[in-house]
Amino acid sequence: MENEPDHENVEQSLCAKTTEEELNKSFNLEASLSKFSYIDLDKELECKNDLIDDKEFDIPQVDTPPTLESILNETDDEEESFVLEDPTLLNIDTIDSHSYDTSSVASSDSGDRTNLKRKKKLPDSFSLHGSVMRHSLLKGISAQIVSAADKVDAGLPTAIAVSSLIAVGTSHGLALIFGKDQNQALRLCLGNTSVGGQYGAISALSINNDCSRLLCGFAKGQITMWDLASGKLLRSITDAHPPGTAILHIKFTDDPTLAICNDSGGSVFELTFKRVMGVRTCESRCLFSGSKGEVCCIEPLHSKPELKDHPITQFSLLAMASLTKILVIGLKPSLKVWMTFPYGRMDPSSVPLLAWHFVAVHNYVNPMLAFCRGDVVHFLLVKRDESGAIHVTKQKHLHLYYDLINFTWINSRTVVLLDSVEKLHVIDRQTQEELETVEISEVQLVYNSSHFKSLATGGNVSQALALVGEKACYQSISSYGGQIFYLGTKSVYVMMLRSWRERVDHLLKQDCLTEALALAWSFHEGKAKAVVGLSGDASKRKAVVADRMVEILFHYADRALKKCPDQGKIQVMEQHFQDMVPVIVDYCLLLERKDLLFSQMYDKLSENSVAKGVFLECLEPYILSDKLVGMTPQVMKDLIVHFQDKKLMENVEALIVHMDITSLDIQQVVLMCWENRLYDAMIYVYNRGMNEFISPMEKLFRVISPPLNAGRTLTDEQVVMGNKLLVYISCCLAGRAYPLGDIPEDLVPLVKNQVFEFLIRLHSAEASPEEEIYPYVRTLLHFDTREFLNVLALTFEDFKNDKQAVEYQQRIVDILLKVMVENSDFTPSQVGCLFTFLARQLAKPDNTLFVNRTLFDQVLEFLCSPDDDSRHSERQQVLLELLQAGGIVQFEESRLIRMAEKAEFYQICEFMYEREHQYDKIIDCYLRDPLREEEVFNYIHNILSIPGHSAEEKQSVWQKAMDHIEELVSLKPCKAAELVATHFSEQIEIVIKKLQDQVLLFKFLRSLLDPREGIHVNQESLQMPPSVTEQFIELLCQFDPNQVIETLQALECYRLEETIQITQKYQLHEVTAYLLEKKGDIHGAFLIMLKRLQSKLQEITHQDEKAKEDLSLKDVEDTMVETIALCQRNSHNLNQQQREALWFPLLEAMMAPQKLSGSAAPHLHPEALRSLTMQVLNSMAAFIALPSILQRILQDPVYGKGKLGEIQGLILGMLDTFNYEQTLLETTTSLLNQDLHWSLCNLRASVTRGLNPKQDYCSICLQQYKRRQEMADEIIVFSCGHLYHSFCLQNKECTIETEGRTRWTCYKCSSSNKVGKLSENSSEIKKGKTAPSQVKMSPPCPPSKGDPAVKKGLSDLFQTDAKIKANERNFWNWTAQIQAASEPVLDPQQIQAFDQLCRLYRGSSRLALLTELSQNRSSDSYRPFSGSQSGPAFNSIFQNENFQLQLIPPPVTED
Repeated sequence: MENEPDHENVEQSLCAKTTEEELNKSFNLEASLSKFSYIDLDKELECKNDLIDDKEFDIPQVDTPPTLESILNETDDEEESFVLEDPTLLNIDTIDSHSYDTSSVASSDSGDRTNLKRKKKLPDSFSLHGSVMRHSLLKGISAQIVSAADKVDAGLPTAIAVSSLIAVGTSHGLALIFGKDQNQALRLCLGNTSVGGQYGAISALSINNDCSRLLCGFAKGQITMWDLASGKLLRSITDAHPPGTAILHIKFTDDPTLAICNDSGGSVFELTFKRVMGVRTCESRCLFSGSKGEVCCIEPLHSKPELKDHPITQFSLLAMASLTKILVIGLKPSLKVWMTFPYGRMDPSSVPLLAWHFVAVHNYVNPMLAFCRGDVVHFLLVKRDESGAIHVTKQKHLHLYYDLINFTWINSRTVVLLDSVEKLHVIDRQTQEELETVEISEVQLVYNSSHFKSLATGGNVSQALALVGEKACYQSISSYGGQIFYLGTKSVYVMMLRSWRERVDHLLKQDCLTEALALAWSFHEGKAKAVVGLSGDASKRKAVVADRMVEILFHYADRALKKCPDQGKIQVMEQHFQDMVPVIVDYCLLLERKDLLFSQMYDKLSENSVAKGVFLECLEPYILSDKLVGMTPQVMKDLIVHFQDKKLMENVEALIVHMDITSLDIQQVVLMCWENRLYDAMIYVYNRGMNEFISPMEKLFRVISPPLNAGRTLTDEQVVMGNKLLVYISCCLAGRAYPLGDIPEDLVPLVKNQVFEFLIRLHSAEASPEEEIYPYVRTLLHFDTREFLNVLALTFEDFKNDKQAVEYQQRIVDILLKVMVENSDFTPSQVGCLFTFLARQLAKPDNTLFVNRTLFDQVLEFLCSPDDDSRHSERQQVLLELLQAGGIVQFEESRLIRMAEKAEFYQICEFMYEREHQYDKIIDCYLRDPLREEEVFNYIHNILSIPGHSAEEKQSVWQKAMDHIEELVSLKPCKAAELVATHFSEQIEIVIKKLQDQVLLFKFLRSLLDPREGIHVNQESLQMPPSVTEQFIELLCQFDPNQVIETLQALECYRLEETIQITQKYQLHEVTAYLLEKKGDIHGAFLIMLKRLQSKLQEITHQDEKAKEDLSLKDVEDTMVETIALCQRNSHNLNQQQREALWFPLLEAMMAPQKLSGSAAPHLHPEALRSLTMQVLNSMAAFIALPSILQRILQDPVYGKGKLGEIQGLILGMLDTFNYEQTLLETTTSLLNQDLHWSLCNLRASVTRGLNPKQDYCSICLQQYKRRQEMADEIIVFSCGHLYHSFCLQNKECTIETEGRTRWTCYKCSSSNKVGKLSENSSEIKKGKTAPSQVKMSPPCPPSKGDPAVKKGLSDLFQTDAKIKANERNFWNWTAQIQAASEPVLDPQQIQAFDQLCRLYRGSSRLALLTELSQNRSSDSYRPFSGSQSGPAFNSIFQNENFQLQLIPPPVTED
């Protein structure tokens, strides 16, 4: 521990910096920082391919740019959307619409603090970027500002300007000049308080490029120029701009004889300094007059000496920001406006901001103008083309969640923003990522509000400019050489970008070591933002950063050990190191410093056992992903021991097979792997550590051979070993390493030979006398015959056709035959696998193997042995695979078929018959095979439908199917029927004759004819005679009488008379009644049902108490319900007399048992019968008049003698029905009257509604209607609000001739709808003439030309009494025409009103509903009994799927 550095000293050496050092760095390194801003340009050019370029929208060249006068004369409209004022300046098609969409909440409420959460705030990125800015108080300057205020009454600071010197203006008119050296000494004090009393406070300052001149602007409008070398006053200018206005801005241009000033009147002036005959003069020229729009911010383009030859500098560009727009003008060679850009809607209190900077885009360095007002920053790239013209390209804009009061470029990629709550935001321009946020409220920033309000001259400014001035701090912030100076009421602060090393050290100082490493790595990879201090090529930069990261890693490791909790649970220590140690490992590997990781870092962390364990565990993912190779032997040993101690043996195995273990103790590792059953690792160690490929197989064979030879079942562990053994042998024979990788190419032949020689050994090394020959092959065949043979097959594929390979193949084949054929302990499946393997090898074109053919005959006898019925399907499948693999050439086909038939190997028979195209015999194979008999239908269908088979083959198949038709039908009736209907529909009668069994015939016909059985056959294509259907119905009556009616409803092709005879034969009365009803004999059907009902009633009347009461009563009820349904279905088509002939006999039949109640033998169910009778009465009441029913009951002798109590319920029901129908009639009449009144009122209101034009100019020529002088011209107004001259409409061909009358269409509406139809809403008002429309009216007095109230007059024109009366006459004339004419012609106005009503209803009117109901109920004329007639010719409203009955009042329209 003596060599361990002191923690506190290390931190101080890394991080400590005094305030004096920071200030010294701020000033003494000014030149280098200035250079950095241009180095950054070069770096941006180098890295342009690594960054995503900004999305650009080019502004095309303008042939004749607008003059300054034309811009000044334009009216500023704060309500206009955010688009360029002159459309010719921008190609609208190439603009991203989102770039200009700032008239939403994002800008309209930008000054409202409550709306700052309207956008998602950028996440705090301190941990990602560290502290980007370094801010320091200039103590010397701050102290002297306070001292000057006390000692010489200099007043408070008001403005600052920075170049090689720092100039601070005061409220009493003094300009204090300070040096930028370490002492910050006061160099000059320009002016005096007496002059300050006359001129007021200094409101603006500017220093020229060579720091030789200072311009001071004053609150009362004066301007002075000073020599900064001598401190002499060179010029005092009082007449450069209108008196009584404060100087808001004064700026030197790159030309030292040219300056720009901006006063509180919003005007901008150009100041030209000359010296004639030793006399200094100043000429002033107004560039922008505040009377047309007040400018509150100006910014000339300054170029550094490095860019003085840039072609854009010759124009001396000046950007100006008024309250509504941005202007870019060129002062040289002559005054010219290059661009105007409006803001759009935004908070009027937000401050316009402008800032220039040279940036690199597309390999060229050009100036970029950033302008903003509110919370959106726009970037415009200015370029000069070869012709000398300037192009402006809009870049990706920046949306913020705060309002800005200052915008400053710190370099070409980084900008610093100050929001309205005095918080700095450092933003990367290209990615728009916020790098840091700094609170600067401690600065107590000076605001220029008093100068914008011009308080020194009496406050004679506009309210808009005064409102902007509330947040103005233009003169309090100045940037120069990568530094930003902020002027406070008693201090001056400087801010600048930290160097990359400072940013890392700042994080270290705050004990954020992980963040410091992450930041340093971003510098290393070139992904950091706002980088300062890294120069040179990429490799050099990476080396510098890497050295610094190594220092931090050592410090990090020491800190991890020191901060470790000494007491507590071991889990707490583990968690501590799990948080710390992976960081060290990650960065050492990222830096490719394995030497550092496995030497110094490992030694340091090994001092703590917990840290050492965590360190070793951190290596695991890198080893498994092969990202970490070349570990030291000590680390590898410790790694294996650590996981072994923690019982993580699976992890140990995974690690070993990814490590270079040549430097470890091989025997010890092998022993560990074998003891812990790490077979993969053991094989890997043998192969890689000792180049030994046979020993692993020997060890595994020793384990699995004894139980297999003894016939015992293997354990799960032994099965795993056997599978690994097979895979290992496969890898060795294929030249691949196990478990991953490849065997070195020079070892591949040797390994293959060794493995083959091992497998075909006659005896094992330690063989017992009882061991059978070829133990290894025998063991593998017993373990998994199929997989072992697959391994050999793959190996044979890889063998080259040389002599040694051929010998090896023949030898292994001979051994396989000797082992398997001469032993009976192999199953048929195993033997079949062998011969399938042999057949595949023999079938190859380049086969060199020889196998005795008699062996195949022996195998055939073995598989087809009829004495052995076990494993029948297995033996058949094995033989089939053997034949499919090419083994068929080894057999005599006739003998093979005989043996297969004898063994019932039907799949083998099918295989052979298919080779000989004997497809008909295959049908027998399917039918005899119980496992596949149902597949015969698909087979027959495929043969008959798939092309490629001859007609003779198809005929033989069909004939065979016919021979077995009964068998097919009994097997699957549906499939058999579908087969017949699909292929031989014309031979159905022949099939029927072949089916002698009536049950099979019934099943076949049912499947064929009943569509509910689900066969997919078109019934019309069958073309069967009706006799077949009737035969089916007769069979149905025999075998399933309950399904007859449902089947008849689904069937179509049958004759009614013959079918009726069949049902009568089998006494199916319900079916007979159904058929009679279908025939049209309603009365006959009713009589049958009535007779059946009467018999049921008679049964229930005479049954004794012991009978099944419930069952009999249920039969009566079911029969009665069916009879009622019959009457109800047909009563609609019958007259009153025919209805009574149905219903009254039914009523009498139900009442007859009740008349016997007074007899000696009363029936058992009086209440039930009375309930059923009431059900009949309620049902017939819908079709028979209630008085007729009552009269019929009273005429009955029983009830006519005073037994009226039983029909009391009927009479009361009649009265209730009467009351209900009366109420329904009254309600319906009221609703209809209300609907009619509402419809007529709305129609009249629509016809008489006045039209109000949207504008007072023609929508085509864009001229006001009063400017046209043609007397014959007319004004046409449409109900959509568009107004036109008739002459313009005629030129656009907006007239349509219909029925000899001219109708107009609205040009805009018809063109937008892309149709040329007659405008539904065109209503014309003619000036001086009567409009040729249906609503005939003319103005009482046409307006005179030039009348300014014409627009109002047109609106009033529609509201005269004459108009209303004329429309009333037209309306009632129209209603009379509707009543008189069968096809009324509606005016467009009336059509519009009617369509509006239809849209409001969204459905049929209640009048239409009731009309159709009355038509259905009104046909009571006498009609004889006849069949059911077809429905009405028209489509019923009630049949519409969208029909909904809504009895609600109609909606109220809004005028």
